[in-house]
Amino acid sequence: MDKYEIKSFIARRVARELNDGDVVNLGIGLPTMVPAYLPENVRVTLQSENGIIGTGPKPNAEEAEPRYKIDAGGAPAQAGLGGSYVDSGNSFAFIRGGHVNVSILGGLEVDQEGSLSNWIIPGKKMPGMGGAMDLLVGAKRVIVAMEHSAKGKPKILKKCTLPYTAVHCVHRIITEMCVFDVTENGLVMIEINPEYTVDDVCAVTEASFIVDSNIKPMC
Repeated sequence: MDKYEIKSFIARRVARELNDGDVVNLGIGLPTMVPAYLPENVRVTLQSENGIIGTGPKPNAEEAEPRYKIDAGGAPAQAGLGGSYVDSGNSFAFIRGGHVNVSILGGLEVDQEGSLSNWIIPGKKMPGMGGAMDLLVGAKRVIVAMEHSAKGKPKILKKCTLPYTAVHCVHRIITEMCVFDVTENGLVMIEINPEYTVDDVCAVTEASFIVDSNIKPMC
């Protein structure tokens, strides 16, 4: 698979995690592809920590005027039909109050304890972690959607080496190779892409993991 196919495969699998009526926060990058793969009978409310509850389609060039808000990635955004704009305080109170059902984020590193590092890229100046820290501890369920490795280097580790965004917060990790659940006993592989073997996954995974006895193929 090329890079776009990998991202599409992951986004399609992540979309199956969402239920009708869920309030969902999407991180920048790959997670924003997820709504395109939702089943017809599943409708979700997209929340942006920048101050939108019920995010709508991205505004076109004519609509993207200064009065419109921006999303977490800095792109123009607007509320959809029935959505609303709220101030930063209410937006984060909404998150911290446990009203987000699912938060889907990318990751630079995830470890076998369910801790995540997703905001510092070595050698690059970054403004900060944004709302990720609040989302990781405020959302009812956290899913990390990311490519399994970076240039052959493992991203799923025994311990994160980059600064933590939050610890012991991730519930499920979905990559192009497999699906891991984070449990009290460590990582459990519950699904595997039929294009790969368990040995293939081991070769690019530093973390220890258990293979579920009822492991299923990813689709």
